[in-house]
Amino acid sequence: MNVSVERVVNDATLKITLPAEEVNKGFKKAISKIANSVNIPGFRKGKAPRNIIEMHYGKDAIKQEAFEIVANDCYTKALDQESLIPVSDPKVEESVFEENKDMELTIKVTLKPEIELGEYKGLSVEKKEAVVEDADVDAAVEELRSRQAKMVIAEEGTIIEKGDFAIIDFAGTVDGEAFSGGEGKGYPLEVGSNSFIPGFEDQLVGLKKGDATDVEVTFPEDYFVKELAGKEAVFKVNVQDVKRKELPELNDEYVAANSEYKTVAELKASYKERMQQNAENNAKVEYEKALIDAAVANAKFEVPEIMVEDRISQMVDEMRMSLESRKMTLEMYMQYTGMDMAKIRENQRATAAENVKTDLVLDAIAKAENIQVSMEDVDAELSAIAAQHGATLDEVKNIIKSNGNMGLLLANILRRKAAHVVIDNAK
Repeated sequence: MNVSVERVVNDATLKITLPAEEVNKGFKKAISKIANSVNIPGFRKGKAPRNIIEMHYGKDAIKQEAFEIVANDCYTKALDQESLIPVSDPKVEESVFEENKDMELTIKVTLKPEIELGEYKGLSVEKKEAVVEDADVDAAVEELRSRQAKMVIAEEGTIIEKGDFAIIDFAGTVDGEAFSGGEGKGYPLEVGSNSFIPGFEDQLVGLKKGDATDVEVTFPEDYFVKELAGKEAVFKVNVQDVKRKELPELNDEYVAANSEYKTVAELKASYKERMQQNAENNAKVEYEKALIDAAVANAKFEVPEIMVEDRISQMVDEMRMSLESRKMTLEMYMQYTGMDMAKIRENQRATAAENVKTDLVLDAIAKAENIQVSMEDVDAELSAIAAQHGATLDEVKNIIKSNGNMGLLLANILRRKAAHVVIDNAK
């Protein structure tokens, strides 16, 4: 077999020739395969002669089967011989395939990019200092109080401010016509929560119980109800009542009754310690990501579109499984958000492209550094997964093997080790 490869960036044309005697072997294999898979009256399986098989199934069927056997075998051997890694299905452009003749085969395929690595050691990026101020702790404690606040009717004449609940009746129209979902009675709207159309809540500030007003807004261009997207609307609003949150008094008695701590000082000290740890972890994650991003930016290559599309499909599948775990289908989600599959895929495109680029560069670093994955690495990864999900090591192994995800597991370990080459050698 002779192979020549013409590569233009990531697109390759493979031209393969195979001697006639090898082609004929393919025909024999095809006849044997058909004979062993069909029942022909008067003959045991695998014993029918070629002329009988041709009578029942035709010469074209035999030729097609032989071509698939020979072409697949040649394609696989050509990839191995030329050290090529495809990222798309092969497409046969031209072929000469006849019994007793040399085969000529032209295949086009998209290949994994050849990465020209730039600097990935000795990189320097800014690492943010993780600082938690007392004001941050106070805000977190206020959230705890807010979650246990009581709603009380405000005094007569109270002017609505952000954070208040306006109990409203509303009726909306577009071009003078009412629309579905545009009307409500006694609706408790937290002013400043941004849960209504942008601009709606701001126009309630300054009103009081008994007031009426016309609220004029414009639906966002990406509003989930397509018929309303970008449309101007007018809502007639009546304020039934105004309610405010009544926060519990923050003292030692309150803390002892509602937490594991005895005093306000102990609660704040614990909050600060946990918040500081979270801030340091977040700063570390951001710093390490910035280093990897820098290594990716320093590399030169072009990402095949098929790889981005495949990653988008993977992300959509993950999204589907996540929704199903919450008793929702992807179809229900699309109906609720007003998005179709094309819009969902487009929303994932930037992240998918970034992920593919990062994986390709980390793969190239692993190759350049001759990084290997040991059984100890695999066992440590599996043990961590088992501990996270409360399963045994054998259970996790069986699940990963049965799902065919062992290759992905190994790739993730390899990329993590490659990432540490970048991180550990940073300035």
